[in-house]
Amino acid sequence: MEGKKILQEVFFKCRNSIYPRSSNISRFPVPDDKTDWRIHWKEYNPAVYTDSSVFGKPWADGDSDDLKAQWNTLDGKVNRVSYTGVYNIVDNLPQNPMGRTGLRGRGCLGRWGPNHAADPIVTRWKRSELGTVIKSKVDLPILQFVAIQRRDCKEWAIPGGMVDPGENVSATLLREFLEEALNNLQQSHAEAEETLKRFFSKGIEIYKGPVDDPRNTDHSWMETVAVNFHDEDGSVVAKLPFQAGDDACNVRWMDLNSDIQLYASHKDFLQQVVTLHKASW
Repeated sequence: MEGKKILQEVFFKCRNSIYPRSSNISRFPVPDDKTDWRIHWKEYNPAVYTDSSVFGKPWADGDSDDLKAQWNTLDGKVNRVSYTGVYNIVDNLPQNPMGRTGLRGRGCLGRWGPNHAADPIVTRWKRSELGTVIKSKVDLPILQFVAIQRRDCKEWAIPGGMVDPGENVSATLLREFLEEALNNLQQSHAEAEETLKRFFSKGIEIYKGPVDDPRNTDHSWMETVAVNFHDEDGSVVAKLPFQAGDDACNVRWMDLNSDIQLYASHKDFLQQVVTLHKASW
């Protein structure tokens, strides 16, 4: 099951709101019928905003005036290729392929253009104390996933994170799960870490593409690869000692159902996982 199709044609969480981590940076109002760059809109005049927290950081690009990037390609170790294909460059800056967001600049994202992340979706069947798989009212098994509560916005999410320059996405998936859900296993759990490495060597790609992230701007946007790792008999992940990492304030198993509220496009990813496993939703 490959996730090549964009989850939704029009993004919502990255429009018509106060920009995250700011108190007064408002987006220019963008109605659904004005998101497409091909639609002429002379009144469109959003603010330019790049958060001071990304200036001078080794993992971030420089200011737009000093930027000398190789767009739509591998720029040294920095991957500037979008999963959507070739994106437009306007006034030496990349244009968000998903359309207008109501804000120019880089916001709090490190890279101009695509910012690549990886989201490990770790699942198991919900079981009773006797080990029996619990079913819902519609007689379908209930699926659970490892969820973290983000420290920055307090929303629940998949324990994912950014792909480091030159890093393979598969390595990112394991690293982020270790950091966010297990707070990096202590030395005494070296055997458990080896078990996890084997577990993470086999997964099913759920989605690859841009995401409706509240940090997106006209010039910087999030893209991800979401991969499902399913613990069918509960013998691998269920035994591990969960502990929230630096970017999370809580971690737990969460039931999957249509009422859950999650960060960015994470609910869409999980709905596809439910379909894959023929579970209750």
